[in-house]
Amino acid sequence: MMRSRVVGMGLAWLLLMAAAGGAWAGAPTDQLRGAIDRVIKTLDNPALKGDSKVGERRTAVRKIANDIFDFGEIARRSLGRHWQGRTDKEREEFISLFGDLLERSYISKIELYGGEKILYTNERMDAEVAVVSTKVITKNGTEVPIDYR
Repeated sequence: MMRSRVVGMGLAWLLLMAAAGGAWAGAPTDQLRGAIDRVIKTLDNPALKGDSKVGERRTAVRKIANDIFDFGEIARRSLGRHWQGRTDKEREEFISLFGDLLERSYISKIELYGGEKILYTNERMDAEVAVVSTKVITKNGTEVPIDYR
């Protein structure tokens, strides 16, 4: 059960705030599904399996994340009101460090994906932000709800 939550949290990180910077061009659910499918395809790629391919696999997943994330916006939101008090140099450094932290914290967990099913259950607009509701169904039938904003 803990492994399932870790996988769910890892997948949640991947797309949690992908819409933050306006990176979505189409329907939110379609965009989410496409990005998750790309990550799963990368993880299932036989050429990227095994311990010797960890670096290549993580680079490929990070590239997908870079395609859909606005790390600057995510970093700004994480600091909230403290963002305004930072210099441009401090902001740039924080964005870089924050991206590295997310990568170290979550990409290794995304790699634990083991055939869980993802159901897309709802899509709605919450102010100016799209919210896509999903459920990750683990191999033992546990449902882990995740909302992507």
